Amino acid sequence: MTIRVLLADDQALLRATFRLLVDAAPDLEVVGEAATGLEAVERARIERADVVVMDIRMPEVDGIEATRRINADDSLAGVKVLVLTTFEDEELIVESLRAGASGFLGKGVEPAALLDAIRTVAAGDALLSPAATTAVIERLLAQAPTSSRSSPQPLADPLTEREREVTALVGTGLSNEQIAEQLFISTATAKTHVNRAMMKTGSRDRAQLVVHAYETGLVRPHTQ
Repeated sequence: MTIRVLLADDQALLRATFRLLVDAAPDLEVVGEAATGLEAVERARIERADVVVMDIRMPEVDGIEATRRINADDSLAGVKVLVLTTFEDEELIVESLRAGASGFLGKGVEPAALLDAIRTVAAGDALLSPAATTAVIERLLAQAPTSSRSSPQPLADPLTEREREVTALVGTGLSNEQIAEQLFISTATAKTHVNRAMMKTGSRDRAQLVVHAYETGLVRPHTQ
């Protein structure tokens, strides 16, 4: 199955470069381009893209607001956003994830890594660069109230004890395979727990579950 990609960047040269790279992959196809945040939202609706590769600094509305609008649109529920930017600033990273982005990469990433990132977020997994992962952890811990870090808050639709445990491990950056190894369960079972946790917490994907883990205190300081 071919992954449909929308490129959103205000620089035409970069869009052209990314198009050549993406279209060269047999399982990826560029279905549209956008030069502004507003255009990115509109083109996502028209082209029915699977993944939007989104710049942050764009005219009219920026990439974070465009991501927020895509995330809030029920008709675009299956669309994933991969933020690709020059600015790996921790505040931008956290705001991007809270807006609904599934991944965050710097533009200095290797071409093959970008293609793999598109495939990763299309499959529903989270993708963060090492710098982004560190920044998210530090920022969320710094912003979370002391009370929420000391004990997890009750959830409207409570997770089971195992789902809480798995969510906490997702928050520390572990893959399904690593979670399975740590909990002595199968990878398939770990994936099932992760999927159920995402459903119960209203998380669109793994990135949103990471945010949830920190904001509810399931992951505490010095546990990662």
